[in-house]
Amino acid sequence: MTPGTSSPVPLPSRWLLHGGRPTSRFLIRRRFAVRVHHAGNVPRRGGVLLAANHIGVADGPLLAIFSPRPVHALTKAEMFTGPLGAFLRTCGQVPLDRFRVDRAAIRTCLRVLERGGAVGIFPEGRRGPGDLSRFHRGAAYLALVAGVPVVPVAILGSREPGGRSSDLPRRGGTVDLYYGEPLRLPQQPWPRTREQVEEASLLLRRHMLSTIDAARAATGRELPGPLAPDDLDEDPYTGLVHLEPGAP
Repeated sequence: MTPGTSSPVPLPSRWLLHGGRPTSRFLIRRRFAVRVHHAGNVPRRGGVLLAANHIGVADGPLLAIFSPRPVHALTKAEMFTGPLGAFLRTCGQVPLDRFRVDRAAIRTCLRVLERGGAVGIFPEGRRGPGDLSRFHRGAAYLALVAGVPVVPVAILGSREPGGRSSDLPRRGGTVDLYYGEPLRLPQQPWPRTREQVEEASLLLRRHMLSTIDAARAATGRELPGPLAPDDLDEDPYTGLVHLEPGAP
């Protein structure tokens, strides 16, 4: 069976996510600049997925705070402990257990999308070079189930070349958020085959790569390069798209 939304699923908290964004933008911009490109590509209403590359620890907060709409971003479950975990929940972020099929996270995202909200997802599954050399099927799966558009987001500048994954953008620096054209995948009724999800994932990956290339051309910036091996999060190989050797 496919994870559905027939059983009651609580919606993530919204009040701080909605009300706290102007103040958060002001405070962040006191440390570094954030340039937002083509925000009009995000539909003003209706469910939407924002699929972004992932290069640094600040990517999730930047996506949630600077997108034209409040974003409930999937965030690794390991971060939902102690005061930080309580804060993330209050901010409406969605915990994701990356080491199993997390049906609770899937149902939560589907309910947000059904209610016309925005969900943020990082298909690479962990911080890294941001070049989509790893790509999970979850984003395409959600798009096929919910029948919502996927807006690719290219993030540049949230980590410096040679920096650690936990580094914040440098003081006085600039981060670019570049929103590409929405990709509209047809809603696929159950049962959805693995081949259908794989094909949709490859299509989404190509669309995101085109957006990253467009962002690089528009800003004159490059991705920061790989992280040191000891700085990579463990990430399961289950759910990864099969990429042919030499695939872009």
